[in-house]
Amino acid sequence: MLIYEALRNDHNELKVLFSQLMELSDDDVEQRHRLVELIRDGLIPHARAEESVFYNSLRLMDNTKKIAMHSYREHLEAESLLRMLQVQDKTHIKWRETAGKLRTAIEHHIYEEESQLFSVAQALFTNEEAVAMAEAFEKQKQEIKDKGFMGTTLEMISNLMPPTVSDNFKNRDSNRHP
Repeated sequence: MLIYEALRNDHNELKVLFSQLMELSDDDVEQRHRLVELIRDGLIPHARAEESVFYNSLRLMDNTKKIAMHSYREHLEAESLLRMLQVQDKTHIKWRETAGKLRTAIEHHIYEEESQLFSVAQALFTNEEAVAMAEAFEKQKQEIKDKGFMGTTLEMISNLMPPTVSDNFKNRDSNRHP
């Protein structure tokens, strides 16, 4: 599988979850909690692994650095909305409005990524490189699923660092947490 297919599969799963969430009635609290958790559990590992494997590969090249950094910013925006949705879901305050904003942000990000970033990356990476990225992406995504909020936050910070600094940071962090 190529990295583009792996990412697109996750995108499609998130779209389905958002559709299900937005169709819920306000009094279907249990199902809403479950869907917000599923969105979180799909979105955060996807974003961290995508940043680490896909965006960092693009960020290293001058002609794709700007578009990769734009994608990072969209991840930060989406994660802020997700954290707000998690709080609002638990307190039953304006959750639908925030869920709608998050869905719109995610759909916009997916559209840009699939229509622009994928074509740029396909021109740069061989199919063998795209397969290797997909394998690394899936492996990292699984590892990230096991981390809590702080672990994923540190992963996001690490992904934004220059690769040499990021590698040292990740190695130091993994030595502390066996």
